[in-house]
Order: sequence, then structure tokens, then C-alpha cells
Amino acid sequence: MYTLDDNDFHPESLMMTYGYNPEWSEGAVKCPIFQTSTFVFKNAEEGKASFDYMSGRKVLGPNESAPLSYSRFNNPDLEIIEQRLKLWDKAESCALFESGMSAIATLLLEYLQPGDLIVYSSPLYGGTDVFIKKFLSKFNINVVAFNNTHSAEEIVKIARECNLGRPAFIYVETPANPTCSIIDIQEAKKAADMLSTPDFQVVVAVDNTYMGPLWSHPLDHGADFVIYSATKYIGGHSDVIAGAVLGNDDKMARVKKLRSAMGTMAGPKTGWLLMRSLETLKIRMEAQARNSLQIVKFLQSHPKVEKIYYLGLIDEKHPQYEVYKRQYKCAGAMVSFDIKGGEAESYQFLNSLKLIKLAVSLGGTESLAQHPASMTHSGVALEEREAMSITSKMIRLSVGIEHYEDLIWDINQALATV
Repeated sequence: MYTLDDNDFHPESLMMTYGYNPEWSEGAVKCPIFQTSTFVFKNAEEGKASFDYMSGRKVLGPNESAPLSYSRFNNPDLEIIEQRLKLWDKAESCALFESGMSAIATLLLEYLQPGDLIVYSSPLYGGTDVFIKKFLSKFNINVVAFNNTHSAEEIVKIARECNLGRPAFIYVETPANPTCSIIDIQEAKKAADMLSTPDFQVVVAVDNTYMGPLWSHPLDHGADFVIYSATKYIGGHSDVIAGAVLGNDDKMARVKKLRSAMGTMAGPKTGWLLMRSLETLKIRMEAQARNSLQIVKFLQSHPKVEKIYYLGLIDEKHPQYEVYKRQYKCAGAMVSFDIKGGEAESYQFLNSLKLIKLAVSLGGTESLAQHPASMTHSGVALEEREAMSITSKMIRLSVGIEHYEDLIWDINQALATV
């Protein structure tokens, strides 16, 4: 919880007010969109201070705010949404980007250099997979994978024995998209510490998009960075593209500096839209999680469903159960399942849906269904997809806030056509 005057408030109570004073904007109860590219300095001294801060030559004091100069560096909408977003993860600093992939790319480009090795958890989101394997390789940055069965010691062994360069970065996506497999963040951090030297620290970043900032907080488990495609649950209305990276002040200062240099920051309207969305984040995600549980209960008894991928179904005797209970407050709202058959049956199901939309992305108020093998993960090599259980019979559902009985009716009638 965070203090405002003389009271402690939960993050959801601060989403309407934190970081903004109506007196700054003619008494407007909501922060306006500061649709401007540049800001006027009060005097030359303020202009100098602004550029000293942006270049890293000046560090802000405890009661100082960042001076405004140019919207590629900072903007009121951007700063307010960053202040509010960091409350959920109790992070020291947050950087907002114009897309999830621009957030990932900026972070990796800042912390990797030619000859480095990035160790990543498998499977990954398709866009991330393509970026690290096909783009970073152009700069002599190599990659090697581990999975949820590997301990910290085994991750270290994989990194050292591959002989592909200096281990520099451990990239984790958990739960994995679309299989919901879990990586132990504490084990990843332990591996990073074992691979670090007195002169070089291996950092750990966790893509927490699948759980949003409500159900999991990777920084509490040792991660140096937490990443979000803010398009998803944070935006929540399928009307904005954005990304975010959060961490401590020192490490994030490097990320923000490269963001300004590359121009990958989010614009003022994106910041404003996300401010709107954060106000309902908690009630949206709670409703989506409740709906998902009801859908899973239905799918469990359906004769045309072969397997369900959902965190809430992890058996108490399974090795991942302890990790699930430690890292997550809820099973979330992402459900994947295998239809008996293959691509033809999967396509028949998807083409027969009436209420649920056939679309990629996730986390919005509307329920979406898609076919990972031929859509979001089609860029992943076939043998890798098969090894990760991303087959032609898999359907991925992003459950929305509709009435769960209507969603079940739609799934049932679509399955009946298969």
C-alpha cells in the first residue's frame, strides 16, 4: 500500500488520483492529453537543468520533479501513467513504450552487446522469439534455451557448455504463451547470480504479460526487470498498443536513456488511454478470472476436448504446484485447450464461434480465440512448436468480461459443429 497524506491506500484506490493535481489543469478532474511536442522553459537555467537531467549529468533530489522539455524525453501523460503503473509492482521506476516489442527491444539492446549470450525460457511469445533469434544474431548476440524442468544449476550448465559467448541476460516468460508452463523466477535469479562475476552482473527480466500487474509481481521474486505488453490487461480495451518495463532506479535509468535516444517512448494519447484503463484494471481482471474458472469446469467434461492448459489445473503433487502458489495470486484468464483432431477441427471450431471473436492479442474486455500454431506462433520452427505442445489442435482463449453462461453456450455450440 502507498501513503497519500495521512492514510494508506491500495493501488486500485490511487489509480484515479496519484501523480496528478487538478489545479495544474484548470481544475479538470481527469488529466488532459498534453498533445504537444515541446515545452517552454521559464528561463535559460531551467533549460540547462532539463538537459542535464535527460543526459544523466544531473540526478533529481527527493522533492524534485523531472523538468519538461520535449515529448521524446518526457510528457505529463507519460509521467503520470508511469507513476501509477509502478504502484502495482512496487517498482522504483517505470518506462512506457509505444508497443510491447519496443519495450523488449529497447531493454535487450541496452543490456546486450556483441559476443554476449542471452539465456531464455522456452516457449516464448512469437514476436520475442523472432526478435532474439533472427534480429539479435545480426549483432553476434547468441541465444540458448532452457525450460521449466531445469534447476538453477542446470541453467548455468546450459549457459556455460554451449560456448556461445558471455552469459549476460536471462529472459523469462512465465506463464508461457500459450502453454501456461511456469518458470521459477527465483531459480532464474539464482542462476544469474551464479553466472555473474565481480565485474559483471547477469540480469533477469520477466515478461509478466499473461498475468498482468495484478496476479504476479516478479520483482518480489528476484527479477531485475518486469515487462508488460500494456496492450493486453493494462490497456484492457483492445484500443491501444503499448509496452512497459519496470525495475529499480539505477537499472531503469539506462533503459530510459536509450528510449529517449531511439524514440521508442509512448505518446501522450497512449499514456492518457492507459490512465483511463488502470482505473478499472482490478475489477476487469477479477471478472475475467472468474469467467475463466467457469469455462475450464465446462471444458473438463467435454468429450471433444483432449487437454486443457490452465494454471488452476496444476495438481498439488506436481513439481510446479509449489512454484504456482508462490508466484501467483490467481490462475488468471488465459485458457488453451486441445481439440480432438487437428487443424481442420480447430478451424471448424473457430469459424463457428458467434459471441467470441476470432482474433489474436489478449487481455481485453471481449473474449478472443485464436490458433497459435498458424497465427501468433507460426514464425516458430515446426519442430520447436511440436516440442512445446503448440500443435495444430491447440486453441487459445483470452477470456473477457461477458457473462460466463453466454461464453460457455458459444463454446459448446462451436464444439458441436466439430
